[in-house]
Amino acid sequence: MATEIRVAVQTAEFDQSAVYQWLSEPKSSGAVVLFIGKVREMNLGDSVEKLYLEHYPAMTEKALNEIVAQACQRWEMRRVQLIHRVGELQTGDEIVLVGVSCKHRGDAYQANEFIMDYLKTQAPFWKKELTDNGERWIEERASDKLAAEKW
Repeated sequence: MATEIRVAVQTAEFDQSAVYQWLSEPKSSGAVVLFIGKVREMNLGDSVEKLYLEHYPAMTEKALNEIVAQACQRWEMRRVQLIHRVGELQTGDEIVLVGVSCKHRGDAYQANEFIMDYLKTQAPFWKKELTDNGERWIEERASDKLAAEKW
């Protein structure tokens, strides 16, 4: 059974309920896992006012599709949806959604975590925060690299 895949990079908010409905449709799916990441109000000890995400569309979409393809080689998934927002985001805004449906929960959890770990280290997004101490670009974290290395 081929995995159905939806990947989007967008400025608009996403509809979690619609994503869940789509992921849940295959009757062969026994598990649906959704991860939703949000813009934190605190980072590195500073209050965050806004987050700006920049990207090169063709490069970003190619990288996201490659990450999902790698996950599809490792786990038998029915459906995958990956949405990443770009542009100006406020604290509390939803920034990323990774959803998978699989026959079993173990595969669903692992595939979802794999996609998210690789997003943090392989996806070409550039993040700039506006904090109470000014603007700063966000650097890759060692903990993100370690998380991806476990796969």
